[in-house]
Amino acid sequence: MKKLTKHKVAFILTLISILVLFGGVGYFVLSISKLSNVENNLRLIGSIVLGIISLLLFILSIRFLNKFKKIKLSIVIILMLLIGGVGIFAAYNVDKVYGALSKVSDTSGYTTYSSSLVTLKDNEAESIKDIGDSELGILNDTTSYEGNIIPEEVIKEQKLNNKTKEYDSYIAMIDALRDGEINYIFLPTNYTVMFGSMEGYEDIADETKVLLTQTKKVKNEKEESDSTNTKAITEPFTVLLMGVDSDAEGIANGSFNGDSLMVITFNPKTLSTTILSIPRDSYVPIACFSGQRKNKITHAAWKGETCMMNTIENFLDIKIDYYVKINFTGVVQLVDTLGGVEIDVPYNLCEQNSKRQWGSNTIYIEKGLQTLNGEQALAYARNRHPNPGKCSSKWTNYTSNDFIRGEHQQEVVTALLNKFKDVKDLDTVYKLLDTISNNMVTNMSTDQILSLYNVFKDIASKSTGMDDMADVLGIQRLKLNGYDARIYDYGGTNLSLYNYVLYDDSVKAVSDAMKENLGLKKTKVVKSFSFDINTPYEKEVIGADITGTRSLVQLPSFVGETVSYVRSYCSQHGISVTVKGGNGYVLSQSVPSGANVEDVKSITITAGGNTSSSSSSSSSNNNTTSDTTTDDGEDDDISNTVPGTPGSGGEPSTPVTPSGPEESDENKTPDTTE
Repeated sequence: MKKLTKHKVAFILTLISILVLFGGVGYFVLSISKLSNVENNLRLIGSIVLGIISLLLFILSIRFLNKFKKIKLSIVIILMLLIGGVGIFAAYNVDKVYGALSKVSDTSGYTTYSSSLVTLKDNEAESIKDIGDSELGILNDTTSYEGNIIPEEVIKEQKLNNKTKEYDSYIAMIDALRDGEINYIFLPTNYTVMFGSMEGYEDIADETKVLLTQTKKVKNEKEESDSTNTKAITEPFTVLLMGVDSDAEGIANGSFNGDSLMVITFNPKTLSTTILSIPRDSYVPIACFSGQRKNKITHAAWKGETCMMNTIENFLDIKIDYYVKINFTGVVQLVDTLGGVEIDVPYNLCEQNSKRQWGSNTIYIEKGLQTLNGEQALAYARNRHPNPGKCSSKWTNYTSNDFIRGEHQQEVVTALLNKFKDVKDLDTVYKLLDTISNNMVTNMSTDQILSLYNVFKDIASKSTGMDDMADVLGIQRLKLNGYDARIYDYGGTNLSLYNYVLYDDSVKAVSDAMKENLGLKKTKVVKSFSFDINTPYEKEVIGADITGTRSLVQLPSFVGETVSYVRSYCSQHGISVTVKGGNGYVLSQSVPSGANVEDVKSITITAGGNTSSSSSSSSSNNNTTSDTTTDDGEDDDISNTVPGTPGSGGEPSTPVTPSGPEESDENKTPDTTE
């Protein structure tokens, strides 16, 4: 009886061990089968070997159980439990990694838009139920999800009988709210970030509150055929890296500010890389704006990543294969998880923290080679001008611009790559995955992300003994050159904004360099070059010094000009003219001076004055500029330049070409997000 009891115990232990073995091995094999394009042969061989070992252990366990060879059976049981346990542990970790990567991957082809009902903070209303029969402000653009479509759905779903009042722009709505013309308006949920960096709207977050927020998931109109394929990334590709500013942690697909735009081309065959930082104020055709109206490229982000990708594709004449969008808050966590990044800071500086706070939260960074923590690295990457109004002279004695900021961002990216290659412990990997999954999103499929494993493996093998990833990847820096212009945003925000107008030849040089790295254009071979042994070699920055014809034509002030002159000028530029009043000199014009003539299809002028242009020059600007004009406070030539002068065909006058873009109107004040 006692012997039988012992056999029963052995039988139960053997059965449990067999279940653990096959369960663990099966779970592991199933998990690694998801790792498409990662060590395919090794995974196949490993699965076969594990299967054979499991089968042998199963046969031996049955044989030893029948013969009740206690010691041998115990050894087999221990082996089965060990292999099964290790399989379960390994499979769990594989699934955890795969799940994090799947969370980062967004190949659904949908964009999530979010709209909020906003009112002034001192309004007694606390929810949509408290608004009574007040008018609701919406955009008159029926294609805008956040400004028109979602608001109309809210009105219908909430069964509201309120009348709506339509506006041409969000800025017009905000101004009407501030002026008391309307009490409730619909804005993109991210409005505090979108508009809080514009001069005059810095305190919008403190002035307003949200009564209701509603989201809508929309299928993208343009679906690229390869955006959801699962092939391995073995061919040259292009990635758009977008730094996103947000009030909270996490990341969404809706409107955002494209404050950091970096286009990277990578050739996995040659391990060569080009990297371009696009100034946020670059004046380019926006793909999703009506008629592809030109504007700051950062405003393309208001329509989502698809609009941004299409915009960059159009003006650079290259295809953007993938995008990676990362929240600035995620950068802080990423750097801290890696233990900081090593940066040689060129000067003392101060900057707001990741939550756009100054005062006791100000970030100070001293000059010199050092390891920056997350907040410091973000401040270094975002800083583009001194902040004398916020910090003492010790921290503001330097010159910077959007190009220098772009260089800093590239330094941080390279420093991060240097730290990534040294990560070895599992705990750090999990922390990185957690940070990335919550603060990053890409249109790469999970399988495509996994395909990068082979690229990183190749890079790691060739980086042995090399500390700087920039040397391993053969990074070629690119730079877009242009000139400053203050342009009235006619049909958009209706503000006079600073823009950086790109030279066509510089854009072409940058585009050609990208195409060469992608294998789309034959590489030019330089057979000879000159150098000075006493001068340190500096690698060429393609596109940096290229200029050309200034193609921008801005509408001049017609005040004081004759009606016949206005008709002649507008005829040359395809603009229809409506005249009110008499036939004397122009008194006012419906479209302010400074607008791009490409955007102006018609103009109404009021005439009848008896003052010529020569005697009214002092009042010309006062009568023709926009009702709302932003000024960056800089004492530079462009702010005082008349965009077009009568008799010159409307060509812009020639301001001094700066070394880089001037401070944007939308980022003038130190306490705003850059």
